[in-house]
Amino acid sequence: MFLLFAMQVGVVREFFAIARVPHQDRRLPGFRAQQWYFFLIADFFLLGRLIRSNVLVEVTSTRLLAKLFSWVMRRHTMVSYAMYLAGFVSFVLSLKKGMYLYQFSQFAWTHTIILIVVVPSSFIVSNVFAGIIWWMLPSMLVICNDICAYLAGFFFGRTPLISLSPKKTWEGFLGGALGTVVLAFVLATVLARSKWMVCPRKDLSLFGKLDCALDDIYQPRLYSWADLDEYVPDPVIDKLVQAVGRLPPQLGQAVRSLSFTAMPIQVHAMFLALFASIIAPFGGFCASGFKRAFKMKDFGDTIPGHGGVTDRFDCQVQGHPP
Repeated sequence: MFLLFAMQVGVVREFFAIARVPHQDRRLPGFRAQQWYFFLIADFFLLGRLIRSNVLVEVTSTRLLAKLFSWVMRRHTMVSYAMYLAGFVSFVLSLKKGMYLYQFSQFAWTHTIILIVVVPSSFIVSNVFAGIIWWMLPSMLVICNDICAYLAGFFFGRTPLISLSPKKTWEGFLGGALGTVVLAFVLATVLARSKWMVCPRKDLSLFGKLDCALDDIYQPRLYSWADLDEYVPDPVIDKLVQAVGRLPPQLGQAVRSLSFTAMPIQVHAMFLALFASIIAPFGGFCASGFKRAFKMKDFGDTIPGHGGVTDRFDCQVQGHPP
């Protein structure tokens, strides 16, 4: 959670700086603090809801903090609403003649950033509580897709994919998807062996051994033709049945009798790989279009040689399924 929060801070900081006009900010004391206040309220609301829903043990150092934590969690929605209203009133009181358009545009900009950065990344925190594998696996698949797409595009790329990123090709896009699906099966096999990865979290402790009864999703099972309805929509199954029916009788019977043993997480991982391969690249395309709109090469210079935090995590935020 701390790591994801740090990522949010880095991305939001770069977005706040993009549309800021320095000489106008200097005429508005406390204006930047106001933007960060709304960001922190959004995080308090979204992350607090996840903590309240998932944490069974309160981890605090004193009895007073334990009572305060319990009081805030019981009244979390009302506290969040009251804090937002306080920020809204503060914004209205800060309106300055001759600066109305700038202040309202920045107010809208702040809320848009929260919508496209904080809300999607809160889904990642939700995944962490279910087991760190549900964060690590999608993250690794996005990275794998980036590498596989680059290699496939480098060696086989010929057909341009999208004008926003001229170097992206259809061959790289499809080759990246194929490579990611294969690697997903392997990564799921390795990560599922660790209870630290698969056990859900029920408290906020940072250290200690994790132990739990393994869920059925981490237990090997036999898959056959009859199991398609768990993963494939009925219209697709109907098309598959029709296609198999056109095969020679012996070959059709062989296809229908195919079976294999795997953990459900391995099968899920391959579908997650398709999600990462199709959706995550569009996070990068969106970021490319955004940079072109503002005529800038990178979102920032936080990471030497790589650009800003947003340049590194533009695909990750969209590549995690909720």
